[in-house]
Amino acid sequence: MEKGFDNEKYITLQAEHIQNRIEQFGGKLYLEFGGKLFDDYHASRVLPGFEPDSKIRMLQSMMDQVEIVIAINANDIEKSKVRGDLGITYDEDVLRLMDIFRSMGFMVGSVVITRYENQPDADAFRRRITDMGITSYLHYSIPGYPYDTDTIVSEEGFGKNEYIETSRPLVVVTAPGPGSGKMATCLSQLFHEFKRGVVAGYAKYETFPIWNLPLNHPVNIAYEAATADLDDDNIIDPFHLEAYGETTVNYNRDVEIFPVLRSMMERIVGESPYKSPTDMGVNMAGYAIVDDEVCRQAANNEIVRRYFSAAVEVKRNGCGERALEKIEILMNQAHITTNLSPARSAALLKAEMTGKPAGALVLPNGVVVTGKTGNLLGAASALLMNALKGVSGVADDVDVISDNVLEPICHLKTEHLHNTNPRLHSDETLLALSVSSVSNPLAERLIDNADKLRGCDAYFSVIISATDEKLYRTLGINVCCEPKYEQHRFYHK
Repeated sequence: MEKGFDNEKYITLQAEHIQNRIEQFGGKLYLEFGGKLFDDYHASRVLPGFEPDSKIRMLQSMMDQVEIVIAINANDIEKSKVRGDLGITYDEDVLRLMDIFRSMGFMVGSVVITRYENQPDADAFRRRITDMGITSYLHYSIPGYPYDTDTIVSEEGFGKNEYIETSRPLVVVTAPGPGSGKMATCLSQLFHEFKRGVVAGYAKYETFPIWNLPLNHPVNIAYEAATADLDDDNIIDPFHLEAYGETTVNYNRDVEIFPVLRSMMERIVGESPYKSPTDMGVNMAGYAIVDDEVCRQAANNEIVRRYFSAAVEVKRNGCGERALEKIEILMNQAHITTNLSPARSAALLKAEMTGKPAGALVLPNGVVVTGKTGNLLGAASALLMNALKGVSGVADDVDVISDNVLEPICHLKTEHLHNTNPRLHSDETLLALSVSSVSNPLAERLIDNADKLRGCDAYFSVIISATDEKLYRTLGINVCCEPKYEQHRFYHK
């Protein structure tokens, strides 16, 4: 894949910039960390060359200075809110994050439960993590937050929150997802630090939108597409334009809240160190783009992926029409259509020719391969096999897995597991390929080349099964499906 982003340059610039911000505030900085710390696949898709773990690697370069605090909203605990990408609840994700951070050598100081109002499940969660030896703190709901600054910046507001004991100069406040209270946690800490005579600062680390790219740059439009369900809009930062005469990009919620945030900081520290939302940020991603055209193309592809994802969501659940409509507007803004990838037209053509579901994938060299539904393999399995052949230099008409291997598996599914569909899913096909590799060198070659499919785009003429989609994503293959099912029925697995 072509590179458009210098990952090492980014890590170096980002660490230097955060270090400068720590020094600016006298040696103590609370850094609100938006987005995903170690699995930022959106950034890696729109900025080819960006590694999904870039942000955590940057923090590892400052390991001795970093302390991590994880925030979780008590209401999210009470509602058993689930991370859509992982399928686990936010409270379980807190434990997952702690394990990962600690396995990397980071100091995870504590967990803060925000918006606390004696919720029973939040109390149970706190008892659970206390028994595990995890230190926790409570931050309470504040009437009038975030607009009633008189109450917020008082003993009845931030003053009621428990002070989080920290020992490192850089306190990274992260969370399982949005709405967890990261910013309020940082500001509450500033309030308590200044009461104790400690000089400290606050900054925000959001990768997108990239402030020094144009408003209509595809990378920034792709961010809007990714957050279409949140009603986030990229806008010109009016405060930055007024203060410096410089056009920068931010998103609507930060711009809307900035006057309130500035007022809070003025009450806490005497004056706000920032004249604009852009000033608060520490994002250096824009300076690490080395091939703008490559990033533009990658971002346009991501916008289209987001369109199909939203369209499938509407088909599956009957909701999300507004998000889909917004992405359609963004596609017009970017001057692209759903036919941006040649894989889509190839998949639809193959489906039309065979009368059954089909798929297509663009290999790293630009060649498009297809897969059709057969007697033993579904479209996703057939496409995966043909794609593996393509990156392994094996001819398409060579049978790498014998029918003698496939047929017993199909028999097991229907006769003993009582599955009505005898065709193999893609994970079952990989297992069959693995078994075949014991005696077939070609099968071993295909398995050895599976990583070459990472970052490729696959399109299907129908919505594929969750099993197939999960396997494709595990392999790092981007999946788009036409928003329709293979069969007309009311319930779909």
